[in-house]
Amino acid sequence: MRVLKFGGTSLANPERFMQAAEIIEKAHLADQAAGVLSAPAKITNHLVAIVDKAIAGESFQSNLSEATEIFHNIINGLYATNNHFAKEALLALVEAELNQIQQVAAEAAQTKSLSDKIAATIHCRGEKLSIAMMQAWFEAKGYEVTRIDPVEKLLAHGSYLESSVDIAESTKRVDAGSIPKKNIVLMAGFTAGNEQGELVLLGRNGSDYSAACLAACLKADVCEIWTDVDGVYTCDPRLVPDAVCLETMSYQEAMELSYFGAKVIHPRTIGPLVPLNIPCLIKNTGNPDGKGTLIDGNVANDNLKVKGITNLDNVAMFNVSGSGMQGMVGMAARVFSTMSKAGISVILITQSSSEYSISFCVPAKSAEKALAALNTEFAQELSENLLDPIDIIKDLSIVSVVGDGMRTAKGIAARFFSALAQANISIVAIAQGSSERSISAVVPLNKAIEAVKATHKSLFNSKRVVDMFLVGVGGVGSELIEQVKQQKEFLAKKDIEIRVCALANSDKMLLNENGLNLDNWKEDLEKAIQPSDFDVLLSFIKFHHVVNPVFVDCTSAQSVANLYARALKEGFHVVTPNKKANTSGYDYYLEMRENARQSQHKFLYETNVGAGLPVIENLQNLLAAGDEVEKFEGILSGSLSFIFGKLEEGLTLSQATLIAKEKGFTEPDPRDDLSGADVARKLLILVRETGLPLEFEDIEIEGVLPKGFSEGMSRDEFFTSSTVFRRRIQQACRSCQG
Repeated sequence: MRVLKFGGTSLANPERFMQAAEIIEKAHLADQAAGVLSAPAKITNHLVAIVDKAIAGESFQSNLSEATEIFHNIINGLYATNNHFAKEALLALVEAELNQIQQVAAEAAQTKSLSDKIAATIHCRGEKLSIAMMQAWFEAKGYEVTRIDPVEKLLAHGSYLESSVDIAESTKRVDAGSIPKKNIVLMAGFTAGNEQGELVLLGRNGSDYSAACLAACLKADVCEIWTDVDGVYTCDPRLVPDAVCLETMSYQEAMELSYFGAKVIHPRTIGPLVPLNIPCLIKNTGNPDGKGTLIDGNVANDNLKVKGITNLDNVAMFNVSGSGMQGMVGMAARVFSTMSKAGISVILITQSSSEYSISFCVPAKSAEKALAALNTEFAQELSENLLDPIDIIKDLSIVSVVGDGMRTAKGIAARFFSALAQANISIVAIAQGSSERSISAVVPLNKAIEAVKATHKSLFNSKRVVDMFLVGVGGVGSELIEQVKQQKEFLAKKDIEIRVCALANSDKMLLNENGLNLDNWKEDLEKAIQPSDFDVLLSFIKFHHVVNPVFVDCTSAQSVANLYARALKEGFHVVTPNKKANTSGYDYYLEMRENARQSQHKFLYETNVGAGLPVIENLQNLLAAGDEVEKFEGILSGSLSFIFGKLEEGLTLSQATLIAKEKGFTEPDPRDDLSGADVARKLLILVRETGLPLEFEDIEIEGVLPKGFSEGMSRDEFFTSSTVFRRRIQQACRSCQG
């Protein structure tokens, strides 16, 4: 016997519904199958909304209409494929069920209340109708169907909205031996019955749990969970596109992952399967030939020490602390007993070794209730100042790393916390169980996705990804783009990928979180409508949770250089040939480096001096080794050296300068070279590297150009006017030679 459970997305429309039916049919032909069905996608949300809106006195007709349309669409589609399908009977059943729901909701609107007992009967109508449609489909194809009523056969204990199944008693009731071998078995998920025979629910998204319970009762060979993904991934593939689908995992790993937020499988699904060692197979309805993920107790050791990374969002953390806690027996018991009495689930616990404080996390929706309960329980201790006022931190997420292999692997925790630090994510609390199967870090909610991405990259990716945000697409910027394109294959062999996520000039910019297509970047940038705006760039990396952004400035603009300190503070690495930032005021010079240090990001500017030669790196290494600088000596401007050489050959200054500019030897505006400002900037950068706090004004400059000569001129006007002082240049050259 195989038990196959299909979720709402697998039943959302006629095509998917028939695909699920085909999978059940194939399984039945190979080995008798039992199908457990959820409601079609969106149905349960509509039913819950109908109840909530009715109680609130709001109109629920749109939800009722949309639910009706979903069922009609499926029924009509099934009939269009097989005209033996009992279309009219099913349409009548849907109408009767929804009319009854409407009547109950109308009564709730009058009384402004609805008991959990009645609400439960409404919430699960989608599952009931799914089974009715599937039974009619198989009967239209000539199969005999045994329909198991979960209210009658599955005994559960708990509340009307969330109960747990008694497997031993339910096994007796199901009586697998009484089911004809030739029959396809169907059962609605999400529901069971209490000792009074009343319908109860197994918790939201509880159909996985229903399937596991039925598999245990039938002593099935396997419990298959059919969903809309290929299996259990190393993390949510919607967050990390290169997440890996796992082939195998242990029961314990699956329970840890589901508990801490993995949405592929319900947290309670594994429990009923473990005692009977029934494997659980997670598969994709849209890819039935895929391997899926096998979960059982016999998984051999594999190379993956870590199996997954999850994030459990919307939690609040309480801190109960005070000098009166030290040595006080039973404080922890009182704290957690208080939570239990209030019906609040505690997700994560940490305690200081000094016994001074206990911290724990609860769902955010329970935070106010938990705070009130704690204040009541410890009212006396609080009034006597034995306890500090109870602290609560909201808007948090728990990011967890899970894997059986972590018990024997070294350095997993270090890599986890290092990844968070490099992503500039502060850790609020840390917890690890004695099994060493999982490590959890509590982080700000708005940093959860970045935390998952950074951790996955650190633990699973050998490939290093650089997300480049390039400002300035002139001579230097254009050449850099070409180098990125040309070196793509070479870098791939080194497990490095450079994604150009933004291109910007002074007017507009292009953005793409997955990397721009660089084949026609000039035309695309010309057509762009987004104005260049650093605030938009910041919003972009935050919205898309870019983990490793690199701000590359290929301009010579002071306005762009003024952004570096902020960029470093906001999480960018900064790489630039632009000398303006390092020669701005000394306070700004220090601010950039302090921001880089605090955010643990790099500020790289090797080409500020010496172009492609590692002048700055060598100077830094010499200073770090204890050497002292006595003097600088060298040709400080290759561009001026080239221009003066051309002057000796008889060319005019404008001719020589134009040639130098065309060859890319000069700054974007050659007057920076000719005025001596560029040489002064290089000197100032080198001097500051040695630790001297000099300003640009401290550098004495004797430029090639007469002071104020080109003031107010455009670059074109400058080139046509440069013949005025040709003789002065020639005299200066002769003076240097003499």
